[in-house]
Amino acid sequence: MTLSEYIKTVPDLRDFAKSCETSVGQLRQVAGGHRRAGEALAINIERESGGVIRCEVLRPDVDWQYLRSTKPVRQTA
Repeated sequence: MTLSEYIKTVPDLRDFAKSCETSVGQLRQVAGGHRRAGEALAINIERESGGVIRCEVLRPDVDWQYLRSTKPVRQTA
């Protein structure tokens, strides 16, 4: 599913945009291909869509596979 298709199914696009930390206008520009989602926005959209819209679809230029396959680094004090 594309972002364009997905946002048509969202009951309250303003709430979805807010939960993605962006605006409705920005979502529509990304969905229409007029603007590229930043990495943080791509992550937020994937999270808030429950994984329906994947980062790889929004930003195929980013090596998401590398990030998904790495383990979190523990910070030491």
